[in-house]
Amino acid sequence: MNTPTAVLGAGSFGTCLAMVCARENDVKIWSRREEVAETINRDRHNPRYLTEYELPARIEATSNLRDALAGRELVIIAVPSHSLREVMSQAGPYIEPGAIIVSAVKGIEFETGYTMHGVLQEVLDPEHHPRLVALSGPSFAAEIARHQPTVVTLACHEEAYAISVQATLSCPWFRCYTHNDIVGVETAGALKNVIAIAVGMSDGLDSGLNARAALMTRGLAEITRIGVAQGAEPETFLGLSGMGDLLLTCTGDLSRNRRVGLGLGRGRKLGEIVAELGEVAEGIQTTRAAVRLADRLGVEAPISTQVRLVIDGEKTPQDAGHTLMTRQLRSERDSVWKRGNGRGNQDERVRK
Repeated sequence: MNTPTAVLGAGSFGTCLAMVCARENDVKIWSRREEVAETINRDRHNPRYLTEYELPARIEATSNLRDALAGRELVIIAVPSHSLREVMSQAGPYIEPGAIIVSAVKGIEFETGYTMHGVLQEVLDPEHHPRLVALSGPSFAAEIARHQPTVVTLACHEEAYAISVQATLSCPWFRCYTHNDIVGVETAGALKNVIAIAVGMSDGLDSGLNARAALMTRGLAEITRIGVAQGAEPETFLGLSGMGDLLLTCTGDLSRNRRVGLGLGRGRKLGEIVAELGEVAEGIQTTRAAVRLADRLGVEAPISTQVRLVIDGEKTPQDAGHTLMTRQLRSERDSVWKRGNGRGNQDERVRK
């Protein structure tokens, strides 16, 4: 059954998701750059991302949001987190009533502390809120484009809408599970990028496999504390969007955030690392937002704090590692699974 689909964002992840959808559905992919849209339509290749892959004939590109969204029953968002508010404020009036909106964007807004779900709630009409779905999990775009097995999570407060998207997207090489803990899924998806920078720095310093394992484990505890303080379920962080995505992003060489950390650990400047990547490494801005959010929630975030000090040039990676290793000794059980006081509940903040 054809589900007319719009994909907003023609970067690596938007392009690979458009390819997934175009197996059985007509897809409009929106690019901010008109020349990118024209090249896709003419050459059947994205000129900037995943350039080696031919795009299916069912994908049509446009740089016009109204055209991209007209008649679309499924809207997938794959833009950088820092541009989500602007893009969706412009796109909102053109989204069809009843359309399901899937955010594949991973990040935390610095000013508000919202995950992308909170941002979407604020900029879109309330009629769309029940059909907001988050897509997250261990998923490199290049491997999806190569049809290598990939498994992700789709989260929505009303899980029936996630189940609907699951049926549309799932295929023998792209498998979707569903969830209803959207706060937990999005918090995990955003904060794993911060831990990946930390692990990259450790590996860049050649600190060893013991250090890598410790950072990933304590990083998961840190992510869990921040999520639970916002009302997330602790078990969510043991799933695909939590432990699964953390493992991939911290150890996979396709991870942009890991590569940022590797460069910093090897003594390179942040600016030159980012310029070389050619794509957004979400963890840089997310680190700053995560530290600010943790402070608001009254939650300890020692790894995120040290990463923030390094990316802002206030500490060396060596000094940051020493600080983490010489912190006050404590029990491993401290504060990992305790629920917060609700101050971080994004749904409540949006409704106020």
